[in-house]
Amino acid sequence: MSKKAFITGVTGQDGSYLAELLLEKGYEVHGLVRRLSSGNMRHLEPILRDSSKPFRMQLGDLTDSGRLTNLLRGIAPDEVYNLAAQSDDVVSVGAPEYTAEINGMGPVRLMESIRQAGIKARFFQASSSEMFGSAKVSPQSEETPFNPRSPYGFAKVFAHGMVGYYRNVHKLYAVSGILFNHESPRRGEAFVTRKITKGLANILAGKQKKIVFGNLKSKRDWGYAKDYVQAMWLTLQQKTPQDYVIATGENHSIQEFLKEAFSYVKLDYRKYVKTDPKLARKVDIREMRGNNSKAKKVLGWKPSVDFKQLVRLMMDADLNVLGLKLPN
Repeated sequence: MSKKAFITGVTGQDGSYLAELLLEKGYEVHGLVRRLSSGNMRHLEPILRDSSKPFRMQLGDLTDSGRLTNLLRGIAPDEVYNLAAQSDDVVSVGAPEYTAEINGMGPVRLMESIRQAGIKARFFQASSSEMFGSAKVSPQSEETPFNPRSPYGFAKVFAHGMVGYYRNVHKLYAVSGILFNHESPRRGEAFVTRKITKGLANILAGKQKKIVFGNLKSKRDWGYAKDYVQAMWLTLQQKTPQDYVIATGENHSIQEFLKEAFSYVKLDYRKYVKTDPKLARKVDIREMRGNNSKAKKVLGWKPSVDFKQLVRLMMDADLNVLGLKLPN
């Protein structure tokens, strides 16, 4: 019999790529969809067009533990991936209670639902590099102390700690993947990488004149989302559950991303980019870089797409949406 997987956040960047990966591996995939997001299926269109694929959508959300327990008992998945979240670190500052509810308590409800349903599912929690915040050590590893600087980061730290609790106390096979920034053409347009690539495509199409940023100096460890969902799957295939940093081990500034994107289309970014201090984070984290040595050693995982390739594949996708080609 084929394995079954249950994915929350299945309509998002990571969830849709993970669903595709698991279907390719022969899984039966069930995706949790909120009623409010059920119309946002564009990332799932390749799957939904093929009626032969064993993919099922299940209505529910992370605030309803009764519904979660009933779903998990009925489906009896082998693997549960929690990718649902209030995913914007900046938004979390204005919505701390909601962020704590979804990002903090949501994973707890899922793990408790697995326990209450009496199933043997393995559980993956999407933790975040934002938990490190203003870390005093670089690169950050699984042993680096957390120092969150936003409600998003604090909620993720709580959930991360509860994964350890369920693993140690209730003997649940529960794993946290501490995911550093990972991008793709499916990245939301509110995130800085898509703001750059989509904004640049709009400039080339004559739809936009400038792109405005708050701070160009912030550095992040940017990887490719399809690589990261492969790592998620690998964490649940091991003999014993452990937490892993998933990162490239490199960091690049927003300015570097701009330079790479604009040089790809033969433009000087300085002519099209403005900075506005009002757009800067109130508490900005200047530099993030992950130590992926454990993931490489234990999982046999490493990134397949480097920084330059990532920028270019995102640019190609946004150019293609507008029917544009690279300038000669």
